[in-house]
Amino acid sequence: MLSRDDVFKELGIAPVWRLRETPPASRSPLTAPGSPSTTWDQLADAVAHCTACKLSATRTQGVLGVGDRNADWLIVGEAPGADEDAQGEPFVGQAGKLLDAMLASIGLKRGDNVYITNVLKSRPPGNRNPEPDEVAACRPYLLAQIELIQPKLILALGRFAAQSLLDTDEAISRLRGRVHQFQNVPLVVTYHPAYLLRNLPDKARAWEDLCLARRTMQTLAIA
Repeated sequence: MLSRDDVFKELGIAPVWRLRETPPASRSPLTAPGSPSTTWDQLADAVAHCTACKLSATRTQGVLGVGDRNADWLIVGEAPGADEDAQGEPFVGQAGKLLDAMLASIGLKRGDNVYITNVLKSRPPGNRNPEPDEVAACRPYLLAQIELIQPKLILALGRFAAQSLLDTDEAISRLRGRVHQFQNVPLVVTYHPAYLLRNLPDKARAWEDLCLARRTMQTLAIA
């Protein structure tokens, strides 16, 4: 787990020893010197007003996340879609309904010991794949969320979430089926619900991943 000081350095709000040259239009609101700690309200305001990448020009609103801010389970997807961009909440379309069903299958439900977010906080136009500079621009927000929540387990949904968190380009087929670590937090990889809607046979593999995540959490509870 990143220390609080490490997260502040990642966000750019550690003590500043020289003037920054970055133009304001390309900066995240969290890069300015400020409070010695970041609160949920500050994080939400930063995402709402972020102009750190080009997606700020095409989104309707930033989508921070939803759920229990003290959750043991952190669910990380890829990026907001059209429904999420309109409503300001992740996973509210058909993929969201499937995610809710997946969570229910292992005894979980949205908002109850579960927090849901995405790697990107802004919708890519046409739901295209996230680009590297966009992932990099949003990474401080995800790191801040992890620091605030301090989850016991992370469930990464889909290739972009898994590759971003694990800093790898391995295919999801090679990443799923085992427990990884993100800053000493167990991380399990499975398919994104939107992918499963198009590839029904892989639902059986996703169920295996969910069972692995549940067993891992049970092991943590015993330890």
